Amino acid sequence: MSVSMLSEQLVNNGVTVEVFATTANGQNELPVTPGVAVEVDGVKVTYFKRITKDHTHFSPALLKKVWKEAPNFDAVHIHAWWNLVSLFSCMLALMRKVPVIVSPRGTLSSYSFNNKNIGVKQFIHSFLGKPMLNRCFIHVTSEREKDAITTLIRPKSITVLPNFVRLQPYKASDKSRGEVELKLIFFSRIEQKKGLDLLLAALAKVNVPYQLTVAGDGDKDYVEHLKTIAEENKVEDKVSWIGFQNENKFDLLQEHDLFVLPSYDENFGNAVIESLSVGTPVLISEQVGLSNYVVENKLGWICTTNADSIAETINKIGTVDKTTLQNIRNIAPEIIHNDFDEKNMVKKYITMYNQITAK
Repeated sequence: MSVSMLSEQLVNNGVTVEVFATTANGQNELPVTPGVAVEVDGVKVTYFKRITKDHTHFSPALLKKVWKEAPNFDAVHIHAWWNLVSLFSCMLALMRKVPVIVSPRGTLSSYSFNNKNIGVKQFIHSFLGKPMLNRCFIHVTSEREKDAITTLIRPKSITVLPNFVRLQPYKASDKSRGEVELKLIFFSRIEQKKGLDLLLAALAKVNVPYQLTVAGDGDKDYVEHLKTIAEENKVEDKVSWIGFQNENKFDLLQEHDLFVLPSYDENFGNAVIESLSVGTPVLISEQVGLSNYVVENKLGWICTTNADSIAETINKIGTVDKTTLQNIRNIAPEIIHNDFDEKNMVKKYITMYNQITAK
């Protein structure tokens, strides 16, 4: 979403943009003609066939195109890392002496390094990734992500700019939020790093009336594992699993009192901004990139990544801080819509590109 919005806004502001992507669509392939440029929401996009079906996304056709076309551009902007498209595209662009901007999107954190394929990642980073990244310009979405990057590499520069987040025009809710029961919502992909296991364990220690909605999907076995945690903590009757939500997400968020995201690692957190944009306060872990932003603007609460901290904070919100919930509901939408205005943000990205290409 953030990459597509960035591309669209750049085009709207007179910047020539081309997007190279693979046909990857999960385990399936997108219904497109590989190698033929098409216009998607005003942006020229070419999809290339991949020959691997896993997260490596190896695409010789895409890499051949990068080698041929890179010198025709002022810069190459690569999003994410740890796949063969990103790694080899970076290598080829550097060989063609074109400035390369890499947006790791959370893939260059200590959590990412130590979560899966540790040995392979360390080997690739030492002999290929680090030497290349030190020759690149890095774009990160939060100061926390910047701090993580500086422990791993020494790039030419690091620029902090937030993600584009697609927001709806704010509509004040006519629903009363005076219920005794605290309505909590977890709205995210369901995977290990999101900390939903911590939240479910914490609920056993919450002593204020509550109901939790889990909106999202993930690996079936892991979801079942989480439901087992809810049962073991005897909170299964307090949790509603509603699956993936999209078109109705803003209404859904607004219907709840508190958005909870106790992630072990999160470079930004688009859903945090989406929740605040409709006035729903947030409880997020200190490992979420937006935690400093939330504290500075007094838009919610911060916890550590353990069940006791989460439970203690929810209990406090449900008793002492109930009036704060309404105060945040009143002020958050205006703050978010001002800070994440697309027209202002795209100017900052264009400034970044101009500074990099000038160097």
